Amino acid sequence: MDYPTTFLGWVTMLAEKYGGEFLRGTGVTLEIAILGTILGCALGFAVGLVQSITVDKHATVFSKILTRVLKAVVAVYVEVFRGTPMMVQLLIMWFIVWASARSTDSNMLRCAILAFGINSGAYVAEIFRSGIMSIDKGQMEAGRSVGLTYAATMRYIIIPQAFKNVLPALGNELITLVKETSVVTVIGLRDLTKGAMIIQSKTYQAMVPYLAIAAIYLVIVMFLTWVMGKMERRLRQSDLR
Repeated sequence: MDYPTTFLGWVTMLAEKYGGEFLRGTGVTLEIAILGTILGCALGFAVGLVQSITVDKHATVFSKILTRVLKAVVAVYVEVFRGTPMMVQLLIMWFIVWASARSTDSNMLRCAILAFGINSGAYVAEIFRSGIMSIDKGQMEAGRSVGLTYAATMRYIIIPQAFKNVLPALGNELITLVKETSVVTVIGLRDLTKGAMIIQSKTYQAMVPYLAIAAIYLVIVMFLTWVMGKMERRLRQSDLR
């Protein structure tokens, strides 16, 4: 096969012949990032709530013991998943936890989403915890003084304010997750980076495929940054009303 001799020729040839590979890789990357972030937010929110629980002095002995046990468990979870590399966690998930699964794209995709979701949950937990702790203690006292329970005060007063505070950090977590998905190549999943590697192996040309995926990652990140900026501005406007 005769390959182009100019940069523009390479770009045109790759777009025509391997455009589907780039589109497929982009879809896989976005699916892992979005679903992983959703799972991570759900898990992180639950863990963050446990971390921020304060035990009332009038609580029963059982409640106090249960709270301490839950806090110890989530503390270990956060430390382990924040203290080990994402790639190592993914390898453990696929080659140990998922060892009996067939090496199909669907199984690898589910494994990657679960691995990224659990990893993201550890970071999101700290984000939510810090957001909840940033709310003045007087807010909780005010809610309790008007007759609201601890759970109702958290639901209607503390958490809505905390969510506004942590929204920028959650946006950064999603953006970070998009870029970190490139490590799924180690288990053979055909995301953007793996697609570029396959194209390189077929064409013996590295510059254009890797520049192409760098541009795609950049466009995705810029779009997500724009969306998060719009959401933040809308929340600020709602505060002024």
